[in-house]
Amino acid sequence: MSVSTELSPFQPGTGRRPPYLAGREGEQSLFRSHFEALRRGRSAPAEILLYGPRGNGKTALLRWAKREVDGDDGLDAHWLVGSDIPAPADLVARLGLGSWLRKIAPENVSFAGVGVSLRRDDDRPPLLAEALEARAKAKPLLILLDEAHTLKPEVGQWILNAAQAAGSEAPFLLVLAGTPDLRARLSEMGASFWNRAKKLRIGRLDERAAAEAIREPLEAEDLVITDEALEHLVRDSHGYPFFVQLWGEAVWARAVATSRREIGVEDARACQAVFDEQRDDYYSDRFHELRELRLLQPARAVAETFESRPVITDSELEAAVRRGSGEAAGDDEVAAAAREFRHLGLVWQAGTRQVWEPGIPSLMDYILREAPAP
Repeated sequence: MSVSTELSPFQPGTGRRPPYLAGREGEQSLFRSHFEALRRGRSAPAEILLYGPRGNGKTALLRWAKREVDGDDGLDAHWLVGSDIPAPADLVARLGLGSWLRKIAPENVSFAGVGVSLRRDDDRPPLLAEALEARAKAKPLLILLDEAHTLKPEVGQWILNAAQAAGSEAPFLLVLAGTPDLRARLSEMGASFWNRAKKLRIGRLDERAAAEAIREPLEAEDLVITDEALEHLVRDSHGYPFFVQLWGEAVWARAVATSRREIGVEDARACQAVFDEQRDDYYSDRFHELRELRLLQPARAVAETFESRPVITDSELEAAVRRGSGEAAGDDEVAAAAREFRHLGLVWQAGTRQVWEPGIPSLMDYILREAPAP
């Protein structure tokens, strides 16, 4: 084995599908049951919504779902990104709905360049819903919409309401994925998607899943990792999928460089500096975002609050943001900062309890170390 001939089986990077999707068996089972309903010509049991801090594998799970049905003659699957749909016409174009709209009501549709104008009648659903329904009845339709938090409110409302109408009558499924503030973004769209969808919180992996995510790809390449080394990697990654992939790639590169087939704890320790540098580079990007938004001091105050406890309440989060924002900060400014922290994944609610926890492991420590004290 040599560096020039062997490629790493690990895929560190936001949105990349890992070689082995560990710890998402429940989510995969849910997707498969919905796909089977579509194949049988039935409406999906419910729409699906994935949300959580970045780096936890939302996009990777969507990519798995897309691959699961690629080449399936019984399903027509489309991958979309919220920011790529600035207007309804863009959805029409991407899904090839123009021909269906012409068939349904040519007198209600006018095309001008790449644009499309739709007239709505009071006595029937919007034309987009009719077009989606007709297309899905011709062949079951799946839409995987990533970064749904980037949808413009007026476009999102148009899409979500049409999807609800189409999904009630035809084998059609819409899946959304977005950041922890997705609920607030959907509320801005005036749609009921959050309430009616099956919600999946995509967070960190447990120890078993994190270990599998490292061990399985290595064993597939005839590499063995000792229990002690694996324990070190799992503990240091905190179960954060992006860090799990970084660690896997680091020890893989070490095995390639040394031509060894067993990875021991001494190899893991030898890779520590490489991992730390890549992790801190990731933290530096998050730090830069906070600085650009002028939120470093509120973020530092939140990090200080987390120093003595693993979770904090709503009131503790608000108090920390207010303290870091300064005495002159008004309620609207404090609320806007808290919303931005949810969007960035600095904090999120990982369970049903109304408490907040850090979205990215040990980022709080980095902020305390790098952000100047007031």
